[in-house]
Amino acid sequence: QVHLVESGGGLVQAGGSLRLSCAASTSISSIEVMVWYRRAPGKQREMVAFSTSGGSARYADSVKGRFAISRDNAKNTVYLQMNSLKPEDTAVYYCNHGLVPQGPWGQGTQVIVSS
Repeated sequence: QVHLVESGGGLVQAGGSLRLSCAASTSISSIEVMVWYRRAPGKQREMVAFSTSGGSARYADSVKGRFAISRDNAKNTVYLQMNSLKPEDTAVYYCNHGLVPQGPWGQGTQVIVSS
């Protein structure tokens, strides 16, 4: 099993930026799809972005143009650069692998965007 640890969250004003990290316990170079999710208060977990081993990326419409997912295979880490943050981006952010989540969920990292 791949264990994932998210970090980098915090409190930021609207319009600000954060970079989240997802550190894997094993190599991610052979993992086809790495995904960032989020769960906002009172809502279900939703996919935010995913990255393929072939270099493709896809984003939820709500974050397109503001967020960027990347992976550093040498560090076994996936990043989520979040710019132009909005209060509605407030959520706990999680990472996992596979379009259907394959691994155990980590503790996530809390992002709070103040207006």
